[in-house]
Amino acid sequence: MTTIVNHMNCHIEIYLSGRWQTAATFEPYGSSLEKGTEGACRLEYDVDYAVANLNSKNAELVPGLTVGFELFRFDTWPAFLVDLLPSGAGRRAWLRRIQVANDGPQVDWHVLVKGTGNPPGHLRIAEAVQSPPPDQFKNGFPRIDILEQREDFLEYAAERGAHIAGASSVQGEAPKYLLAEDVAGMFHAEGALPDDKAARFWLVKFPRGDRTNARNQQVLRNEAPYLEVARQFGVRTGAPLTYENSTLFVPRFDRVVQHGKVIRHGMHSLYALAGIPGFGTAVHHDVYCRALAERATDPATELREYLLRDVLTLALRNTDNHGRNTAVLRIDGQIALSPVYDFAPMFLDPEGINRVTRWVDERPGSQPEWATICEKLRYTLDPFETRTWLATLAEKVKALPDVMRRCKVDDEIIERLTKWIDEVARGLASAKP
Repeated sequence: MTTIVNHMNCHIEIYLSGRWQTAATFEPYGSSLEKGTEGACRLEYDVDYAVANLNSKNAELVPGLTVGFELFRFDTWPAFLVDLLPSGAGRRAWLRRIQVANDGPQVDWHVLVKGTGNPPGHLRIAEAVQSPPPDQFKNGFPRIDILEQREDFLEYAAERGAHIAGASSVQGEAPKYLLAEDVAGMFHAEGALPDDKAARFWLVKFPRGDRTNARNQQVLRNEAPYLEVARQFGVRTGAPLTYENSTLFVPRFDRVVQHGKVIRHGMHSLYALAGIPGFGTAVHHDVYCRALAERATDPATELREYLLRDVLTLALRNTDNHGRNTAVLRIDGQIALSPVYDFAPMFLDPEGINRVTRWVDERPGSQPEWATICEKLRYTLDPFETRTWLATLAEKVKALPDVMRRCKVDDEIIERLTKWIDEVARGLASAKP
Protein backbone atom coordinates (compact mmCIF):
# COMPACT_ATOMS: atom_id res chain seq x y z
CA MET A 1 0.00 0.00 0.00
CA THR A 2 1.38 3.40 -1.00
CA THR A 3 1.86 5.86 1.84
CA ILE A 4 0.21 9.22 1.21
CA VAL A 5 2.74 12.02 1.76
CA ASN A 6 1.83 15.27 3.47
CA HIS A 7 4.32 17.66 1.91
CA MET A 8 6.01 17.66 -1.47
CA ASN A 9 6.60 19.70 -4.58
CA CYS A 10 7.06 18.83 -8.23
CA HIS A 11 8.49 20.43 -11.34
CA ILE A 12 6.46 21.45 -14.37
CA GLU A 13 8.26 21.07 -17.68
CA ILE A 14 7.35 22.77 -20.94
CA TYR A 15 8.37 21.83 -24.47
CA LEU A 16 9.63 25.13 -25.83
CA SER A 17 12.22 26.00 -28.47
CA GLY A 18 12.56 22.35 -29.43
CA ARG A 19 13.38 20.92 -26.00
CA TRP A 20 11.92 20.13 -22.60
CA GLN A 21 12.68 22.82 -20.02
CA THR A 22 11.97 23.13 -16.31
CA ALA A 23 9.48 25.99 -16.17
CA ALA A 24 8.05 26.05 -12.66
CA THR A 25 7.70 24.42 -9.26
CA PHE A 26 4.27 23.45 -7.96
CA GLU A 27 3.60 22.76 -4.29
CA PRO A 28 0.29 21.86 -2.64
CA TYR A 29 0.15 22.96 0.98
CA GLY A 30 0.53 20.07 3.39
CA SER A 31 -2.48 21.22 5.39
CA SER A 32 -4.76 20.81 2.37
CA LEU A 33 -3.08 17.93 0.54
CA GLU A 34 -5.96 15.63 1.42
CA LYS A 35 -8.32 17.92 -0.54
CA GLY A 36 -6.47 17.15 -3.78
CA THR A 37 -7.29 19.53 -6.62
CA GLU A 38 -9.59 21.47 -4.30
CA GLY A 39 -6.72 22.25 -1.91
CA ALA A 40 -4.63 25.41 -1.62
CA CYS A 41 -1.23 25.53 -3.28
CA ARG A 42 1.58 27.68 -4.60
CA LEU A 43 3.44 27.92 -7.88
CA GLU A 44 6.46 29.88 -9.01
CA TYR A 45 8.39 29.99 -12.24
CA ASP A 46 11.95 28.64 -12.20
CA VAL A 47 14.36 31.57 -11.82
CA ASP A 48 16.51 30.69 -14.84
CA TYR A 49 13.38 30.12 -16.94
CA ALA A 50 11.91 33.43 -15.82
CA VAL A 51 15.12 35.30 -16.65
CA ALA A 52 15.22 33.77 -20.14
CA ASN A 53 11.49 34.26 -20.84
CA LEU A 54 10.48 37.29 -18.81
CA ASN A 55 6.97 38.46 -19.82
CA SER A 56 6.99 36.17 -22.88
CA LYS A 57 3.40 35.15 -23.58
CA ASN A 58 4.55 32.13 -25.58
CA ALA A 59 6.39 30.83 -22.50
CA GLU A 60 3.42 31.07 -20.14
CA LEU A 61 2.31 27.75 -18.70
CA VAL A 62 -1.25 28.78 -19.51
CA PRO A 63 -2.37 32.03 -21.15
CA GLY A 64 -2.50 34.73 -18.51
CA LEU A 65 -0.01 33.22 -16.03
CA THR A 66 2.69 35.83 -16.62
CA VAL A 67 6.29 34.61 -16.62
CA GLY A 68 8.21 36.41 -13.88
CA PHE A 69 9.40 36.13 -10.30
CA GLU A 70 6.03 36.29 -8.56
CA LEU A 71 4.98 33.60 -6.11
CA PHE A 72 1.45 32.60 -7.16
CA ARG A 73 -0.89 31.39 -4.44
CA PHE A 74 -4.11 29.59 -5.34
CA ASP A 75 -7.11 28.44 -3.32
CA THR A 76 -7.36 25.38 -5.58
CA TRP A 77 -4.99 23.75 -8.05
CA PRO A 78 -4.57 25.77 -11.27
CA ALA A 79 -7.01 24.46 -13.86
CA PHE A 80 -4.26 23.80 -16.42
CA LEU A 81 -2.72 21.23 -14.05
CA VAL A 82 -6.03 19.38 -13.77
CA ASP A 83 -5.93 19.05 -17.58
CA LEU A 84 -2.83 16.88 -17.18
CA LEU A 85 -4.45 14.35 -14.85
CA PRO A 86 -5.74 11.06 -16.25
CA SER A 87 -9.32 10.34 -15.22
CA GLY A 88 -11.96 7.65 -15.38
CA ALA A 89 -10.56 4.30 -16.49
CA GLY A 90 -7.10 5.84 -16.96
CA ARG A 91 -7.03 7.11 -13.40
CA ARG A 92 -8.02 3.70 -12.03
CA ALA A 93 -5.21 2.08 -14.02
CA TRP A 94 -2.73 4.42 -12.35
CA LEU A 95 -4.15 3.76 -8.90
CA ARG A 96 -3.69 0.03 -9.45
CA ARG A 97 -0.09 0.64 -10.49
CA ILE A 98 0.71 2.63 -7.36
CA GLN A 99 -1.34 0.21 -5.23
CA VAL A 100 -3.87 2.70 -3.88
CA ALA A 101 -7.14 0.94 -3.12
CA ASN A 102 -9.41 3.86 -2.26
CA ASP A 103 -9.79 6.67 -4.77
CA GLY A 104 -10.55 10.20 -3.71
CA PRO A 105 -9.07 13.70 -3.54
CA GLN A 106 -6.38 12.46 -1.18
CA VAL A 107 -4.64 10.65 -4.07
CA ASP A 108 -4.77 13.48 -6.62
CA TRP A 109 -1.19 14.40 -5.74
CA HIS A 110 0.05 10.86 -6.36
CA VAL A 111 -1.76 10.71 -9.70
CA LEU A 112 -0.14 14.03 -10.65
CA VAL A 113 3.43 12.97 -9.89
CA LYS A 114 3.00 9.44 -11.31
CA GLY A 115 0.55 9.68 -14.20
CA THR A 116 1.40 12.89 -16.04
CA GLY A 117 4.65 12.06 -17.82
CA ASN A 118 3.18 12.31 -21.33
CA PRO A 119 -0.19 14.08 -21.34
CA PRO A 120 -1.53 15.88 -24.42
CA GLY A 121 -0.11 19.35 -25.07
CA HIS A 122 3.35 20.69 -24.27
CA LEU A 123 3.42 20.38 -20.48
CA ARG A 124 4.37 17.47 -18.23
CA ILE A 125 5.43 16.76 -14.66
CA ALA A 126 9.14 15.93 -14.52
CA GLU A 127 8.76 13.45 -11.66
CA ALA A 128 6.25 11.42 -13.74
CA VAL A 129 8.53 10.90 -16.74
CA GLN A 130 9.40 7.22 -17.05
CA SER A 131 12.71 5.66 -17.99
CA PRO A 132 13.02 3.91 -21.38
CA PRO A 133 11.05 0.63 -21.67
CA PRO A 134 12.72 -2.78 -21.25
CA ASP A 135 14.40 -4.29 -24.30
CA GLN A 136 11.52 -6.69 -25.00
CA PHE A 137 9.29 -3.69 -25.81
CA LYS A 138 11.75 -1.81 -28.03
CA ASN A 139 10.20 -3.12 -31.25
CA GLY A 140 6.69 -2.00 -30.37
CA PHE A 141 3.41 -3.70 -31.29
CA PRO A 142 1.75 -4.29 -34.64
CA ARG A 143 -1.62 -2.71 -35.40
CA ILE A 144 -3.41 -6.07 -35.08
CA ASP A 145 -2.44 -6.32 -31.40
CA ILE A 146 -4.25 -3.05 -30.77
CA LEU A 147 -7.30 -3.97 -32.84
CA GLU A 148 -7.68 -7.22 -30.93
CA GLN A 149 -6.63 -5.72 -27.58
CA ARG A 150 -4.24 -8.57 -27.06
CA GLU A 151 -3.10 -9.15 -23.51
CA ASP A 152 0.58 -8.39 -24.04
CA PHE A 153 -0.28 -5.01 -25.56
CA LEU A 154 -2.76 -4.15 -22.79
CA GLU A 155 -0.22 -5.02 -20.08
CA TYR A 156 2.44 -2.97 -21.83
CA ALA A 157 0.12 0.00 -22.27
CA ALA A 158 -0.90 -0.07 -18.60
CA GLU A 159 2.73 -0.37 -17.48
CA ARG A 160 3.85 2.54 -19.65
CA GLY A 161 0.95 4.80 -18.73
CA ALA A 162 -0.53 4.89 -22.23
CA HIS A 163 -3.97 4.06 -20.90
CA ILE A 164 -5.93 7.27 -20.37
CA ALA A 165 -9.53 8.41 -20.38
CA GLY A 166 -10.72 11.97 -20.81
CA ALA A 167 -12.92 13.50 -18.16
CA SER A 168 -16.62 13.82 -18.92
CA SER A 169 -19.86 14.57 -17.19
CA VAL A 170 -20.30 10.88 -16.46
CA GLN A 171 -16.62 10.11 -15.80
CA GLY A 172 -15.77 8.78 -19.25
CA GLU A 173 -15.24 5.07 -19.43
CA ALA A 174 -14.04 4.72 -23.01
CA PRO A 175 -10.60 3.09 -22.94
CA LYS A 176 -8.16 5.41 -24.70
CA TYR A 177 -4.47 5.10 -25.45
CA LEU A 178 -1.88 7.71 -26.40
CA LEU A 179 0.38 5.94 -28.87
CA ALA A 180 3.29 6.81 -31.13
CA GLU A 181 3.81 5.00 -34.44
CA ASP A 182 7.35 4.49 -35.70
CA VAL A 183 8.56 4.55 -39.30
CA ALA A 184 8.05 0.77 -39.54
CA GLY A 185 4.36 1.05 -38.56
CA MET A 186 4.83 -0.39 -35.07
CA PHE A 187 3.07 1.19 -32.11
CA HIS A 188 4.55 2.35 -28.80
CA ALA A 189 3.25 4.13 -25.72
CA GLU A 190 3.95 7.81 -26.09
CA GLY A 191 7.18 8.63 -24.32
CA ALA A 192 8.62 5.18 -24.97
CA LEU A 193 9.74 6.05 -28.51
CA PRO A 194 12.61 8.49 -29.15
CA ASP A 195 11.49 11.54 -31.09
CA ASP A 196 13.79 10.78 -34.01
CA LYS A 197 12.03 7.45 -34.58
CA ALA A 198 8.44 8.76 -34.40
CA ALA A 199 6.37 9.05 -37.57
CA ARG A 200 2.84 9.71 -36.27
CA PHE A 201 0.98 10.17 -33.01
CA TRP A 202 -2.42 8.68 -32.25
CA LEU A 203 -5.22 8.66 -29.75
CA VAL A 204 -6.77 5.20 -30.00
CA LYS A 205 -10.27 4.76 -28.61
CA PHE A 206 -12.49 1.80 -27.83
CA PRO A 207 -16.22 1.83 -27.05
CA ARG A 208 -17.36 3.16 -23.69
CA GLY A 209 -18.37 0.69 -21.01
CA ASP A 210 -19.36 -2.72 -22.36
CA ARG A 211 -17.52 -3.13 -25.66
CA THR A 212 -20.19 -5.54 -26.90
CA ASN A 213 -23.02 -3.07 -26.26
CA ALA A 214 -24.52 -2.15 -29.63
CA ARG A 215 -25.16 1.47 -28.65
CA ASN A 216 -21.62 1.97 -27.40
CA GLN A 217 -20.30 0.56 -30.66
CA GLN A 218 -22.66 2.75 -32.68
CA VAL A 219 -21.50 5.92 -30.95
CA LEU A 220 -17.84 5.16 -31.64
CA ARG A 221 -18.47 3.92 -35.18
CA ASN A 222 -20.19 7.18 -36.11
CA GLU A 223 -17.51 9.49 -34.72
CA ALA A 224 -15.52 9.36 -37.97
CA PRO A 225 -18.58 10.16 -40.17
CA TYR A 226 -19.60 12.91 -37.73
CA LEU A 227 -16.20 14.54 -38.18
CA GLU A 228 -16.68 14.53 -41.95
CA VAL A 229 -20.09 16.18 -41.52
CA ALA A 230 -18.37 18.84 -39.40
CA ARG A 231 -15.78 19.32 -42.14
CA GLN A 232 -18.45 19.90 -44.77
CA PHE A 233 -20.34 22.23 -42.43
CA GLY A 234 -17.26 24.44 -42.23
CA VAL A 235 -16.10 23.61 -38.71
CA ARG A 236 -12.33 23.54 -38.09
CA THR A 237 -11.30 19.88 -38.35
CA GLY A 238 -8.14 17.78 -38.30
CA ALA A 239 -7.22 14.71 -40.31
CA PRO A 240 -9.91 12.06 -40.96
CA LEU A 241 -10.44 9.33 -38.39
CA THR A 242 -10.13 5.60 -39.09
CA TYR A 243 -12.57 3.06 -37.62
CA GLU A 244 -11.86 -0.67 -37.69
CA ASN A 245 -12.94 -3.61 -35.53
CA SER A 246 -14.57 -1.47 -32.82
CA THR A 247 -11.42 0.67 -32.66
CA LEU A 248 -11.08 4.33 -33.60
CA PHE A 249 -7.69 5.74 -34.62
CA VAL A 250 -7.59 9.52 -34.08
CA PRO A 251 -4.61 11.42 -35.55
CA ARG A 252 -3.40 13.87 -32.93
CA PHE A 253 -3.12 17.56 -33.78
CA ASP A 254 -1.04 18.53 -30.73
CA ARG A 255 1.89 16.55 -32.15
CA VAL A 256 3.47 17.17 -35.55
CA VAL A 257 6.47 15.40 -37.04
CA GLN A 258 8.51 17.65 -39.34
CA HIS A 259 11.93 16.82 -40.78
CA GLY A 260 12.46 14.05 -38.25
CA LYS A 261 11.59 16.26 -35.26
CA VAL A 262 8.52 16.21 -33.03
CA ILE A 263 6.77 19.53 -32.49
CA ARG A 264 4.54 19.67 -29.40
CA HIS A 265 1.86 22.33 -29.46
CA GLY A 266 0.43 23.84 -26.31
CA MET A 267 -3.11 22.64 -25.67
CA HIS A 268 -5.53 23.73 -22.95
CA SER A 269 -9.14 22.82 -22.34
CA LEU A 270 -11.76 25.53 -22.03
CA TYR A 271 -11.84 24.75 -18.30
CA ALA A 272 -8.16 25.70 -18.13
CA LEU A 273 -8.55 28.73 -20.37
CA ALA A 274 -11.40 30.05 -18.23
CA GLY A 275 -9.74 29.04 -14.95
CA ILE A 276 -12.56 26.70 -13.89
CA PRO A 277 -11.28 24.78 -10.82
CA GLY A 278 -11.41 21.07 -10.15
CA PHE A 279 -12.63 18.54 -12.65
CA GLY A 280 -15.29 20.97 -13.83
CA THR A 281 -19.01 21.22 -13.46
CA ALA A 282 -21.58 22.54 -15.90
CA VAL A 283 -20.34 25.91 -17.14
CA HIS A 284 -22.27 28.20 -19.46
CA HIS A 285 -21.10 28.91 -22.98
CA ASP A 286 -21.10 32.58 -22.03
CA VAL A 287 -18.14 31.97 -19.68
CA TYR A 288 -16.10 30.20 -22.34
CA CYS A 289 -16.84 32.91 -24.91
CA ARG A 290 -15.58 35.59 -22.54
CA ALA A 291 -12.37 33.59 -21.97
CA LEU A 292 -11.87 33.17 -25.72
CA ALA A 293 -12.43 36.87 -26.27
CA GLU A 294 -9.77 37.68 -23.67
CA ARG A 295 -7.13 35.12 -24.72
CA ALA A 296 -7.53 34.26 -28.41
CA THR A 297 -5.26 35.96 -30.91
CA ASP A 298 -8.24 36.73 -33.18
CA PRO A 299 -11.26 36.86 -30.83
CA ALA A 300 -13.88 37.54 -33.51
CA THR A 301 -12.81 34.57 -35.64
CA GLU A 302 -12.74 32.24 -32.65
CA LEU A 303 -16.14 33.31 -31.33
CA ARG A 304 -17.69 32.74 -34.75
CA GLU A 305 -16.03 29.33 -34.86
CA TYR A 306 -17.38 28.63 -31.37
CA LEU A 307 -20.90 29.58 -32.42
CA LEU A 308 -20.67 27.47 -35.57
CA ARG A 309 -19.63 24.45 -33.50
CA ASP A 310 -22.45 24.91 -31.05
CA VAL A 311 -24.99 25.12 -33.87
CA LEU A 312 -23.72 21.82 -35.27
CA THR A 313 -23.31 20.23 -31.84
CA LEU A 314 -26.90 21.14 -31.07
CA ALA A 315 -28.24 19.90 -34.42
CA LEU A 316 -26.39 16.56 -34.29
CA ARG A 317 -26.97 16.19 -30.55
CA ASN A 318 -23.40 15.74 -29.43
CA THR A 319 -24.65 16.20 -25.90
CA ASP A 320 -21.37 15.52 -24.04
CA ASN A 321 -20.08 19.03 -24.79
CA HIS A 322 -18.30 19.77 -21.50
CA GLY A 323 -15.32 22.08 -21.19
CA ARG A 324 -12.67 19.38 -21.68
CA ASN A 325 -14.16 18.33 -25.00
CA THR A 326 -13.07 21.66 -26.49
CA ALA A 327 -9.57 23.10 -26.33
CA VAL A 328 -7.32 25.83 -27.67
CA LEU A 329 -3.98 25.25 -29.35
CA ARG A 330 -0.96 27.50 -29.02
CA ILE A 331 1.10 27.49 -32.22
CA ASP A 332 3.87 29.99 -32.97
CA GLY A 333 2.49 32.42 -30.43
CA GLN A 334 -1.06 32.21 -31.79
CA ILE A 335 -3.97 31.04 -29.60
CA ALA A 336 -7.00 29.57 -31.36
CA LEU A 337 -9.54 26.79 -30.95
CA SER A 338 -8.12 23.41 -31.81
CA PRO A 339 -9.76 21.25 -34.46
CA VAL A 340 -12.99 19.79 -33.15
CA TYR A 341 -12.67 16.43 -31.34
CA ASP A 342 -14.79 13.95 -29.38
CA PHE A 343 -17.59 14.87 -31.78
CA ALA A 344 -20.08 12.02 -31.83
CA PRO A 345 -23.82 11.17 -31.47
CA MET A 346 -23.58 11.12 -27.69
CA PHE A 347 -27.38 11.33 -27.30
CA LEU A 348 -27.32 7.57 -28.01
CA ASP A 349 -25.07 6.79 -25.06
CA PRO A 350 -26.71 4.27 -22.70
CA GLU A 351 -25.75 6.50 -19.75
CA GLY A 352 -28.22 9.12 -21.00
CA ILE A 353 -26.08 12.24 -21.38
CA ASN A 354 -28.02 15.49 -21.60
CA ARG A 355 -26.58 18.62 -23.24
CA VAL A 356 -23.93 19.51 -20.69
CA THR A 357 -22.98 23.06 -21.67
CA ARG A 358 -25.78 25.51 -22.37
CA TRP A 359 -26.17 29.24 -22.80
CA VAL A 360 -27.42 31.34 -19.91
CA ASP A 361 -31.23 31.27 -20.06
CA GLU A 362 -31.25 28.31 -22.48
CA ARG A 363 -34.02 25.96 -21.44
CA PRO A 364 -33.61 22.19 -21.85
CA GLY A 365 -35.46 20.98 -24.93
CA SER A 366 -35.81 24.48 -26.37
CA GLN A 367 -33.74 26.29 -28.96
CA PRO A 368 -31.19 28.84 -27.75
CA GLU A 369 -32.28 32.47 -28.01
CA TRP A 370 -29.78 33.28 -30.72
CA ALA A 371 -30.75 36.93 -31.00
CA THR A 372 -30.18 37.42 -27.27
CA ILE A 373 -26.88 35.53 -27.45
CA CYS A 374 -25.67 37.81 -30.23
CA GLU A 375 -26.48 40.85 -28.16
CA LYS A 376 -24.47 39.48 -25.24
CA LEU A 377 -21.45 38.87 -27.49
CA ARG A 378 -21.38 42.48 -28.66
CA TYR A 379 -18.10 42.96 -26.73
CA THR A 380 -16.46 41.23 -29.71
CA LEU A 381 -19.04 40.59 -32.43
CA ASP A 382 -21.42 43.01 -34.09
CA PRO A 383 -24.93 41.78 -33.11
CA PHE A 384 -26.58 42.67 -36.43
CA GLU A 385 -23.91 40.94 -38.52
CA THR A 386 -23.86 37.89 -36.25
CA ARG A 387 -27.64 37.52 -36.27
CA THR A 388 -27.67 37.79 -40.05
CA TRP A 389 -24.92 35.19 -40.36
CA LEU A 390 -26.64 32.75 -37.98
CA ALA A 391 -29.91 33.11 -39.91
CA THR A 392 -28.10 32.16 -43.13
CA LEU A 393 -26.95 28.94 -41.44
CA ALA A 394 -30.55 27.74 -41.25
CA GLU A 395 -30.44 26.38 -44.82
CA LYS A 396 -27.12 24.62 -44.17
CA VAL A 397 -28.62 23.00 -41.08
CA LYS A 398 -31.74 21.88 -42.98
CA ALA A 399 -29.45 20.16 -45.50
CA LEU A 400 -27.65 18.17 -42.79
CA PRO A 401 -29.57 14.89 -43.30
CA ASP A 402 -28.33 14.76 -46.90
CA VAL A 403 -24.79 15.60 -45.80
CA MET A 404 -24.97 12.89 -43.15
CA ARG A 405 -26.01 10.32 -45.74
CA ARG A 406 -23.09 11.25 -47.97
CA CYS A 407 -20.75 10.95 -45.00
CA LYS A 408 -22.19 7.50 -44.17
CA VAL A 409 -23.74 8.30 -40.80
CA ASP A 410 -26.04 5.45 -39.73
CA ASP A 411 -29.54 5.72 -41.24
CA GLU A 412 -31.12 5.25 -37.81
CA ILE A 413 -29.29 8.32 -36.45
CA ILE A 414 -30.37 10.43 -39.43
CA GLU A 415 -33.99 9.36 -39.00
CA ARG A 416 -33.97 10.13 -35.29
CA LEU A 417 -32.44 13.58 -35.83
CA THR A 418 -34.29 14.83 -38.91
CA LYS A 419 -37.21 16.43 -37.05
CA TRP A 420 -34.89 17.93 -34.43
CA ILE A 421 -32.62 19.35 -37.15
CA ASP A 422 -35.61 21.16 -38.65
CA GLU A 423 -36.33 22.70 -35.23
CA VAL A 424 -32.72 23.90 -34.94
CA ALA A 425 -32.98 25.43 -38.42
CA ARG A 426 -36.16 27.30 -37.47
CA GLY A 427 -34.49 28.59 -34.33
CA LEU A 428 -31.60 29.97 -36.38
CA ALA A 429 -33.91 31.54 -38.95
CA SER A 430 -35.65 33.42 -36.15
CA ALA A 431 -32.37 35.20 -35.35
CA LYS A 432 -32.67 37.26 -38.55
CA PRO A 433 -32.72 40.96 -37.60
